[in-house]
Amino acid sequence: MVRLRPVDAVEVTLVVDNFVDILMAGTEGVQRFPLAYDTFERDRLVAEHGFSALVTIEADGSRSSILYDGGLSPQGLARNLDVLQIAAPDLRAMVISHGHADHHGGLEGVAARFPNRLPLIIHPGAWRERKVQFPGGTELRLPPPSMADLEREGLRVVSERGPTLLVDDRILVSGQVERVTEFEQGFPIHLARADDGDGWEPDPLILDDQNVIVDVAGKGLVVVSGCSHAGAVNVLRNAQRLTGRQAIAGFVGGLHLTGAVFEPIIEPTIREFAALGVARVVPGHCTGWKAQHLLGRVMPEAFVQPSVGTVLRF
Repeated sequence: MVRLRPVDAVEVTLVVDNFVDILMAGTEGVQRFPLAYDTFERDRLVAEHGFSALVTIEADGSRSSILYDGGLSPQGLARNLDVLQIAAPDLRAMVISHGHADHHGGLEGVAARFPNRLPLIIHPGAWRERKVQFPGGTELRLPPPSMADLEREGLRVVSERGPTLLVDDRILVSGQVERVTEFEQGFPIHLARADDGDGWEPDPLILDDQNVIVDVAGKGLVVVSGCSHAGAVNVLRNAQRLTGRQAIAGFVGGLHLTGAVFEPIIEPTIREFAALGVARVVPGHCTGWKAQHLLGRVMPEAFVQPSVGTVLRF
């Protein structure tokens, strides 16, 4: 079990996601972008097929942050950081959830914004070249990050397969997620370049998938997950196993339930989320509209529609 120290509060800011709505209303613990209504003359937040979140903890009267994922494009991430006025002088680290380009592609130039040589935590499996091979023959290439490029950016790359504690042991990077459910079987049309560089081999499990976990005192765990390729239920159960904490105050990020391959597991996934008593669910990025709508119906009190610029406070 990992000794994760509790925090007084955590804020998760959606920096990059697939959807933005400048007229969306907030609610208790959910603050929408406060400058959304003032004028259309200034730069606007943009949405793209990617994910990035600023995770900020409060403990002992101080605030510290990490950047989890970097979106798809440098233009999208940099623009949204500017519009959100995120200078983050208290940024302590960066984390990449897995090696797909929609989670690391925007990191170019980001490190130069911050004064210190920040550690970047990444699973060693993330360096593999991948692709999705659709039944009709169409391919979607998924280029990995480059260690040399990240180091040239001024980042200190930490390649780690297991759990990692950050920010005075108050933020936990899960490392490789234990797979325990019967129905979360991975991405069957996902391939990776063979280790010898000759051809491709099945890579359905995407073992480099990792998430970020914070324990809010008196509330429970807040889990931020880029895609949940390990399976969103596996992600939550793994967080419970690592920390010994059962209460789940929130889940923020992608559940990867979009598309014909994953739609059959929408219902069992949501059934398990309800059984686990997740207090707030913010299903972004690759969750898909069918799963979002069903989550809204099955868990109406917990469901929060994500939108770029939203700040979720636990």
